Amino acid sequence: MKHSTPVESSEQSFIVKSSYGGGRFLAEFLTGAFAAIVFKFYETEVGLSAGLAALATIIYSIWNAVNDPLIGHITSKPTFLAKKLGRRFPWILLGTVLSAASFILIFAIPRSIDAKEQPALVFIWMVVSICLYDGLYSIWEVNFQSIFPDKFRGDRERVKTAGIGTVIGVFGIAGGFVIPPLFFSYGVRGSYLTSGWVIAGIAVFIALLMIPGVREDKPMIDRYLKKVAKEKREGSQATFFGDMKQAFRQRNFLAFILLFFLYQSGTILMTGSIHYVGDYILPGGSSDTTIIFGGMLIGAILSVPLWTQVSKKLAGNQQMLIISSIAMAVFALPMTFINSYAGFTICMTLWGMGFGGFWLFMPAAMADVIDEIVAKEGKRNDGIYMGFRAFFGRLSYASQALVFWAVHSLTSFAENPRSPQALFGIHLHMALIPAIFFIAGAVVFSRLNTLNSVKAAESKLRLQELGL
Repeated sequence: MKHSTPVESSEQSFIVKSSYGGGRFLAEFLTGAFAAIVFKFYETEVGLSAGLAALATIIYSIWNAVNDPLIGHITSKPTFLAKKLGRRFPWILLGTVLSAASFILIFAIPRSIDAKEQPALVFIWMVVSICLYDGLYSIWEVNFQSIFPDKFRGDRERVKTAGIGTVIGVFGIAGGFVIPPLFFSYGVRGSYLTSGWVIAGIAVFIALLMIPGVREDKPMIDRYLKKVAKEKREGSQATFFGDMKQAFRQRNFLAFILLFFLYQSGTILMTGSIHYVGDYILPGGSSDTTIIFGGMLIGAILSVPLWTQVSKKLAGNQQMLIISSIAMAVFALPMTFINSYAGFTICMTLWGMGFGGFWLFMPAAMADVIDEIVAKEGKRNDGIYMGFRAFFGRLSYASQALVFWAVHSLTSFAENPRSPQALFGIHLHMALIPAIFFIAGAVVFSRLNTLNSVKAAESKLRLQELGL
């Protein structure tokens, strides 16, 4: 049976696509900075035990279990600004500024609070500050992700926008890794607060550049108001628990978020391990790790045209996620045994190529999943699904914390962080364990996912018929 190709709506300009890519820069910039330095800051600079730091991160993840999906549900409701600015743009603008400001508080713990004498106070400060930051971060990030399927509606447009966003976003990842160490030094606790202020300032600047890319145009606002009016007439307004139940009935959505969780767990582990590598395995200071991140940046950028060509021969965004996950695992493994800047840089360059592929196809693959759900349900309620996606993304911080705590406990890191077993432990959470996460993600996704290019095209045709 032949399927006609969906007629794509008018395409957004390059400026709009690039501006939207700024959101990917901001998300990865903040995520990278958080993952790279927060756990290490509290464990090695403030002096909080790895167990308490892990517990704080687990509480933060539990908070996410309610926070992200609930915010996705709440912000899908119309506000007094919806008719003029849309349902998501005001939340994005407000959330970006407030989350940037709250990032500073994580490192603003008073020096008078001693982790050895007052561990409970340090623990409370860590929990409250990271949970506040996450709540404000979720307000903008969930809405930012939710705009993509509605604003960029054609296959070619989505791939182009994702390609631009991948290049821009990789600079955000690199920025989250490279910029903070320029303003803090290992062993100088106060310098981390200076770094926090710099990160917040950059975040606000990027938020302003995002405005054209995340502003909702008239057709988007009209579609949303039409949906709200229909639900009011039919008495079919969504409920949070109803949406949550429906979300987990979607097989392809479940496959995607499990893959995303395992991918994010591996990536966050590597991110958080870099400064342990720089501090204990390699000679030099915190800024010397920039050469390693530079390799990853180069690999990710160079991989975009390569992956684009590969995707033309192997149609299907879902299939490309599996291939790129395996590539990340293969290139992460050698770092289990490497002890030089050159070795880490080469491996991270190759790993960056696999990472670039995953990043390139992830937004388009998620958009295909959302299209399928909207086509089945006959309504567009992206926020709740993006909320669960955000929750599983942030749940990876619990994975990072648990792995750090387990490995550091088993290798007696606290007693002697430069012992052979402690150094091997750092290698484990830098390379081997992340590789296991990547492989597990590829296997789970390949078993659960049933979405292909033909089904994706059918969903787009159905959306046109529904006017969604």
